Amino acid sequence: MHCTVNLTKTHFSRISPKYTALRTTDIQPVLVIEEQLGGDEQIVAADVGCGAGRYDQKILQCLGDRLTLFCMDANRDMLRQLQQNLLLQGARNFHAVEGNAEQLPFSTRSLDSLFTFNAIHLFPIGSFLMEASRTLKNNGFLFIYTRFRSQNERNIWGRWFPSFSTKEQRLYEQHELEEIIKSRKGLEVESVKCFHYKRSSTLQNLLWKAKNHHYSTFDFYTEKEFEESLRRFQQNIQSRFDPSNVTWEDENVLYAIRNTV
Repeated sequence: MHCTVNLTKTHFSRISPKYTALRTTDIQPVLVIEEQLGGDEQIVAADVGCGAGRYDQKILQCLGDRLTLFCMDANRDMLRQLQQNLLLQGARNFHAVEGNAEQLPFSTRSLDSLFTFNAIHLFPIGSFLMEASRTLKNNGFLFIYTRFRSQNERNIWGRWFPSFSTKEQRLYEQHELEEIIKSRKGLEVESVKCFHYKRSSTLQNLLWKAKNHHYSTFDFYTEKEFEESLRRFQQNIQSRFDPSNVTWEDENVLYAIRNTV
């Protein structure tokens, strides 16, 4: 927990100006969420761990004026970037909120939906799920978009960047996450959707992302470890791919969880 708090304050503040450029934003889970909420005329929702608002921009575009969105993060620098980014895109029906996942700053039974994208592994999950059940209306939805440890091991970083998958132990496996959800009274998994993405990039771009620590996992390396691992990663890619066209597959999963209390 202490490590995660430090990452929130240091890593995400450091990369906040570049975060949107460094990370990939997938529209597919947002489209699934849009379909799930399709019958709701007015939606009050919150994105917990929103970062610089990459997914909020997509959600606001898909759901339009019927959505009132609270964008919540523990990092003020990320929230400043979010406000700049969303206002630049012409978004108005959102509110930037500073807060923690273990004590959500929302009233009981005030939300139709909660989202969290690639952030659940940074939360104290038991407290977060209790707060999700408290703040969601009866039959409201919690959507968790994440990746499992085994999925992380199979991507470009897990396979070819030395020690990446062993240093990243915050992620859950499917059975672990589902056991935790089932232990929380009132929360029921309604659907689980897996996504497979064909990715491509240049080696130069991958090295740029790693040097800028686009994943907080890289903060677990010492400076010497990172430099050596980066050198070996470059060798691994050069020996297996055309450096101008590096290809791989990313995997993610979206949970739709209904609140029944």
